[in-house]
Amino acid sequence: MNAMHIEAIDLNLLRLFDAVYRARSVSRAAESLGLTQPAASHGLGRLRLILKDALFTRVPGGVAPTPRAERLAVAVQSALGTLEEALGESDRFEPAQSRKTFRIHMSDIGEWRFLPALMSRLAQRAPGVRMETLLLPTAEIAGALDSGRIDFAFGFLPQVRDTQRVQLLKDRYVVLLRKGHPFARGGRRGKALLETLRDLEFVAVRTHAETLRILQLLNLEDRVRLTTEHFMVLPAIVRATDLAVVMPRLIARDFADEANYTIVEPAFPLRDFAASLHWSKRFEADPANSWLRAQATELFGEG
Repeated sequence: MNAMHIEAIDLNLLRLFDAVYRARSVSRAAESLGLTQPAASHGLGRLRLILKDALFTRVPGGVAPTPRAERLAVAVQSALGTLEEALGESDRFEPAQSRKTFRIHMSDIGEWRFLPALMSRLAQRAPGVRMETLLLPTAEIAGALDSGRIDFAFGFLPQVRDTQRVQLLKDRYVVLLRKGHPFARGGRRGKALLETLRDLEFVAVRTHAETLRILQLLNLEDRVRLTTEHFMVLPAIVRATDLAVVMPRLIARDFADEANYTIVEPAFPLRDFAASLHWSKRFEADPANSWLRAQATELFGEG
């Protein structure tokens, strides 16, 4: 079917074609569509002229499709089914039956914090739903949400504007050290603790700009001994060395529970932050979008 044919065809003509093909009768097809038989015959005549094929021939008890109609029927039924599914999708989302893939911006810290509980919830309520995480440059996040490239963005994203958002949790940045580190035995607190951070050497993660910003504000950039791309290597590095890392307290507590780490809490500038869930206003009414937002706020929201 070339472009001229597509422009000429009314969707209702394809519905009529499908009804006649299934019923093998123009009168029964007309009845199923709520049309008069003359109206159905007229519509079928228009489609024959456009496609330059009889489409159906008379046989005892009704009509039979031509070879062209047989080939066309497969494509028409598939197209109508796709349209019906797409149009009906805005009215419902059935998590237990869905095979949808959600694409989500998360940092590696975000994956550590949010994915275990979220995937456990999906296994219970939406076992066919899939998740893909991406780490996008901050400047691309709002546009990716609006275009549908991603469905959500999780995290502390103060530079991301013009999105819908809900706060999920509050946290603060702390310093993680190995257990027994000499610095942790100093007993310093408050301003004294902050001033003696120069006694430490740090490992930093390039993709976590806020932790680097804190070190910059404290004039500790020259105390960064190692810069890495990945968060997951930090526990092993901290445990095996005297290097310190600035990181969220909720994540640091997971490490400290292993009895190999110590947490100190200097009064950093910008130390308090909130992680949020971001989405596009374009998709706010989408049932699948609404459903996953509800799961995230129920799992991680602070009331």
